Amino acid sequence: MQNNWSALVHRYMSQNIELDFHLKNPAITQTPGAARNWSIRMKAQPPVMALLASLWVAGMGTAVAATPLHVAYAGSMGAVMDMHLGPAFAKTHHVTYQGEGQGAYGLAHLIAAKKLRTDVFISITPGPIRVLEKAGMVSKAVPVASTAMVIAYSPKSRYANEFVAAAAGKIPWYTVLEKPGIQFGRTDPQTDPQGQNILFTFLLAQKYYHQPELAQRVLGPVENQKQIFTEASLLARLKSGQIDASSGYESAVKSLHLPFITLPDEINLSNPAMAKAWYNTVHFTMTVDGKTKTLDTQPLVFYAAVPKDAPHPKLGEAFIRFMTSKAGQAMFKETGYNPPKESDLS
Repeated sequence: MQNNWSALVHRYMSQNIELDFHLKNPAITQTPGAARNWSIRMKAQPPVMALLASLWVAGMGTAVAATPLHVAYAGSMGAVMDMHLGPAFAKTHHVTYQGEGQGAYGLAHLIAAKKLRTDVFISITPGPIRVLEKAGMVSKAVPVASTAMVIAYSPKSRYANEFVAAAAGKIPWYTVLEKPGIQFGRTDPQTDPQGQNILFTFLLAQKYYHQPELAQRVLGPVENQKQIFTEASLLARLKSGQIDASSGYESAVKSLHLPFITLPDEINLSNPAMAKAWYNTVHFTMTVDGKTKTLDTQPLVFYAAVPKDAPHPKLGEAFIRFMTSKAGQAMFKETGYNPPKESDLS
């Protein structure tokens, strides 16, 4: 836009029309390369010329972009980040906000490989943070919120009444998931912590409810492609009725106003105090990068860190402080998140 208006002004100047129009727009005078304290004299002052010059100034002003804050976050955090925390911080700090939500492990590997540069990375569980620690990209991480695993369900499901009864504690929730033709959704355990956490939830449920092979009966194999969807689309599919039920974080499900079944602390991975004595008693194996790995449980705490190659590290640190402030925590609470809990990052 700037170049277009410049061309028009110079066109009129070439016709020996001199403008007497003093430009004092701070957005221009403070920008490197922009003209400072200059004036254009004009012998004739037709309204069209004044309008033209003012539009040129406006075009120059819009060319000066505010500093961008880029935040890469666990995909389930879309509502709180893009509709609450990000815009609020941008407004008070006079910056632009750019959010990117994906599976936290996938994002961590992109950052570690230096294929993604971000000012702040927010992970669910310590695992993705450890990926960055191992790569030398992060030296510390701050807990900013926590959540719990739940079973979300669609009001449009043909088994909606049974899910309502299970949510009220009238029937066991897992019996509904074993109904004929139930379509259950979850995310990819290769790239997303939630995809791993729902597997842990079912393994713990087997022990807690004394239901051997429950995970196999409901979920099938670890990487059951018939159930796996991207994190961004999972709850959208649930909301539209494309699937009957899905894994979910309580925070994300509440943010989207979806009905869900609350699970006890013994299986919802929300309580770090239960990690060593109970959560860590279940494991599963999965092939990662051609190697078989045994995976362990991790409490559902959200961690924020500023990568060492962040374009704007001080801005990233300020955003983390904002998330842990009274105002930031109020936004987390309003969108279904629980307060941060300390978990083992060693």
